[in-house]
Amino acid sequence: MTVTPARPRDPRAADIPRRGSAPKQRTAPRRGFRYRKAIAIFVLPFGVLFAAFYLTPILYAVYQSLQKIEREGTFGAPTQVFGGLTQYALVFQSTEFWASILRVLMFGIVQVPVMLFLALLFALLLDSPLLRGKRFFRLAFFAPYAVPGVIAAIMWGYLYSPSLSPFSAVTSNIGLLDGGTVLWAIANVVTWVFVGYNMLIIYSSLLAIPTEIYEAARLDGASQFRIAVAIKIPLVIPAIVLTAVFSVIGTLQLLTEPLVFRQFTSTISSTFTPNMLVYSTSSVPNFNLAAAFSVVLAVATFILSIGFLRLTQRKADQ
Repeated sequence: MTVTPARPRDPRAADIPRRGSAPKQRTAPRRGFRYRKAIAIFVLPFGVLFAAFYLTPILYAVYQSLQKIEREGTFGAPTQVFGGLTQYALVFQSTEFWASILRVLMFGIVQVPVMLFLALLFALLLDSPLLRGKRFFRLAFFAPYAVPGVIAAIMWGYLYSPSLSPFSAVTSNIGLLDGGTVLWAIANVVTWVFVGYNMLIIYSSLLAIPTEIYEAARLDGASQFRIAVAIKIPLVIPAIVLTAVFSVIGTLQLLTEPLVFRQFTSTISSTFTPNMLVYSTSSVPNFNLAAAFSVVLAVATFILSIGFLRLTQRKADQ
């Protein structure tokens, strides 16, 4: 009897699936989990600061707005108790609050388009190949934004004041700090400060446009003005919308300039803007009512910002 020796087993045979059996799937490394973990590590510091300095104050303001102060008798100790929507009822009954809201809305309807037009114009000038000395003009346009808002308001306040301004012959005749023009004097200060900031955002968007588009337009005989109107402006619409949203939010938060100008004129009351009303109410002190004012103002800012975004997106889709 002859015995046939066993053939050596091929080590690769284990990797060859048998007939009729499903192939074994190798477990791929969990790269997605590692990526999510890395992202969480980088986002965590921002999340902690965002929750501590943004979400927590908002939640505390909502809590304070739902409280009210009660006293036992005329001279009893004040006690804070749950008041429901009592403070919000006072907010909607306040004519001063709604007058301040209408005042800043009128301010924004005029000031924001003027500021964004100037920012777009300056950005187009900086991006134009016809302009010389771009570094100087870029610094000159952006320099006012580096000036703190309080300093800028004090500086312009001295220029507006008839008794202090070196141009008193002009300011006394125009009356920039009078009741009818003081709002637009403030608008001039805000425009002077923030034009450079908005210009930088739009200019950065212009730099991201491929130069091949401009070269093709020049080959077709388009002038620099035609390129700016037909190519540059449509492509930077998202940047303009972004700056417009920032400007709407900043308009409703107007505080520094009128608060400083109040030292130069008596036409600005303590309720001139919504933020000034919140500030004066909390100084009484009436923190619960001030918190209710703040919450309503925050909701109004959110609604206006989202509404503006939706409106611009709807027009872009048409």
